[in-house]
Amino acid sequence: MHLITASVDTRIRIFDLSSASARSGASAKPQAVLEGHVSVPRGLDVTRDGKWLVSGGRDSVVLVWDMSPKEETAAKKSGKAKGKERDATPVLVQTIPILERVEAVGILRADDDGVAGAPSGARKFQVYTAGEKGVVKVWDVKTAKILFTLGQEQEDIDEEQEELRQITHAIYVPTTSTIVSIHGDQNILFHSLSTRSLTRQLIGYNDEIVDSTYLSPYQSTSLSSPKRSDTHVALATNSSLIRVYSTSSLDARLLSGHSEIVLCLDRSANGGILVSGSKDRSARIWSPLQPKDENAASSIPEWRCVAICEGHAESIGAIAMSRKADSDTNADQDGLRFMFTGSQDRTIKMWDLSSVSLTIPSDTDKTPVIKCKSLATHIAHDKDINSLDVAPNDKLLVSGSQDRTAKVWEIDYVYSGSKTVRGEIRLVGTCKGHKRGVWSARFGRTERVLATGSADKTVKLWNLDDFTCVKTFEGHTNSVLRVDFLNAGLQVVSSGSDGLVKLWNVREEVCVATMDNHEDKVWALAVSSDERSIVSGAADSVVTFWEDCTEEQEVEKENKRTEMVLKEQDFLNYISLNDYRNAILLALAMEQPGRLLNLFRNLSSLSTPSVLHAPSITGNASVDEVLRTLAGSDLTRLLRYVRVWNANAKTSSVAQKVLHAIVKLRAAEDVMKAFTDDTLVTGPRDQDQGGSTALRELIESLIPYTERHLVRMEKLVQESYVVDHLLGEMDDGMFGLNEDDEMEVEDGDLIPLSVDVMVEA
Repeated sequence: MHLITASVDTRIRIFDLSSASARSGASAKPQAVLEGHVSVPRGLDVTRDGKWLVSGGRDSVVLVWDMSPKEETAAKKSGKAKGKERDATPVLVQTIPILERVEAVGILRADDDGVAGAPSGARKFQVYTAGEKGVVKVWDVKTAKILFTLGQEQEDIDEEQEELRQITHAIYVPTTSTIVSIHGDQNILFHSLSTRSLTRQLIGYNDEIVDSTYLSPYQSTSLSSPKRSDTHVALATNSSLIRVYSTSSLDARLLSGHSEIVLCLDRSANGGILVSGSKDRSARIWSPLQPKDENAASSIPEWRCVAICEGHAESIGAIAMSRKADSDTNADQDGLRFMFTGSQDRTIKMWDLSSVSLTIPSDTDKTPVIKCKSLATHIAHDKDINSLDVAPNDKLLVSGSQDRTAKVWEIDYVYSGSKTVRGEIRLVGTCKGHKRGVWSARFGRTERVLATGSADKTVKLWNLDDFTCVKTFEGHTNSVLRVDFLNAGLQVVSSGSDGLVKLWNVREEVCVATMDNHEDKVWALAVSSDERSIVSGAADSVVTFWEDCTEEQEVEKENKRTEMVLKEQDFLNYISLNDYRNAILLALAMEQPGRLLNLFRNLSSLSTPSVLHAPSITGNASVDEVLRTLAGSDLTRLLRYVRVWNANAKTSSVAQKVLHAIVKLRAAEDVMKAFTDDTLVTGPRDQDQGGSTALRELIESLIPYTERHLVRMEKLVQESYVVDHLLGEMDDGMFGLNEDDEMEVEDGDLIPLSVDVMVEA
């Protein structure tokens, strides 16, 4: 058994792990030291039979070593043979120039059916290399030639981007015939050797997310729902690469083409085309490759740039496509019409997309990129343009800017063939009212309204007939960065710098839901075509998918309401049957102290005469028995209700009656145990009351009010004697009793027969 290591001194050392020094734990000396690299070796691999060793390093070469020569050959030459035959120093047999820094190297199995190279019948000896250029190359060792390349080499990129895209490590998985490459930008790519394509990609770090949009690259095969479904989501991050995720498997693809950070994204009317704007002052149109078969539609497609728009003098920060697909524009039913871009140069450009081809065969290696023609250019605002949106009927355009205004433009687009295309925009209104810059503007899908979000922490709704503000939504604690409509315009969703996503009811002007899953500015917000889900992305690199659960909540509320109605009916039935045990237990289970209060208050009227004459504390012997046998959890809940009742003078009599019954009927140990079952006497959690309660706290809250009620009752008793005294004085003095009005009784008592009161008119 041997151990092979590579060191920063450019040497490769071979250790014999079966030697006596290695087994004893002492410092072992290498059996052989290989010198051949002039830079750090980064990869080592040995064939399964142990005869060949390959090494690759940052000196841009791969060295092939023969591990099979015997020491006797070297001994014969030196004349020092001693009859022992041991492994000698491996011999360098071949040097393969790679022309890039090598970070990983490995040997492919000769029986791997996915590896193509040597002619049929010849022995395969192939290695793979990965490194500086961000691609995996498969080499034929015998001819020192590249057989094929996995991945695409990027041209015209700066040193920083090259460092991020380089491969830092690569792993060969023979069981699946796959090579897994780990890149400097924390992405993991799975390359299939059989199909020579990218099968899966995992993105380890998204960086700051600045925009997002849903995509529908494939036509639905369902007869019940022939429309496209949103199966992917595109993200623009603090990078020149666009990330496209599958919403089901979270598999991802990176779209390269921009040379600077991508700032904005949008999609076509059917969601099948993606457009992007970047700091490199250009906009690009992306189209998916058509799958070869129907099964390919279930995987993530490969996207190609089909057109580019250049002409702005500054970064493009806003982009919007036409919302209608024109069948006359292109041979494809989903032909493109036009697109708008807004830039930091304060201009809006209108682009003709009628000549863009949307059908890309899957066997096309390179897609021709056309340059779109600008139809119109307007200086629209006094400051940077942050947002653009096109109305659903393609008649209006809105632009939001840092100059605190949102402007509405009328779109004039005429298509009369590929050679006759005319487009123009005309200002029709300005929405003024925000105190700070407008970050987002969106048209309503069903009503003639416009929603804007601003740095003044508000969302405003505007009437497109007279461009006046009709509603203002306040609730964010920082700038509102994105807004959009939901549920046919009945709701508005917004995201802000406070890391919150809020859902607003348009009619009532109230926030109905606040969704919190971000720790930084929520720059990206997109709504799916069916308005059933929302995706939000923030500066904290987190992407959150929100699903509309309104229907489920309504069903749950209806079920709870139905259950409550049934329980209330059961409660009334128990009362009518004088089944106080089940009535009290049900009221405690429903958490309805009001029903319990009425039950205890009306015991005298509900009870039968025989029950009333029975000795009891509460006025009903069966109720006394219920209080004596209550379970611990029910007892603690009832005592908390008593505490609330005792704090009110109107209900204090009922509270004192129930409390007196509990004290008389239950031992102190039972009450303490009821609280101890949850937690110790210092505090079980009482979520119903919204805080921590304990037996000690309960008693401390009962004593002051009880003492106050006692003082009040004593005062009432004293005042009752004053009334008796006044009545006695009135009988003896004011009216006077005549002898004729008295009659003698056997025991000598005098009973007044009548009292005549003279009232003068």
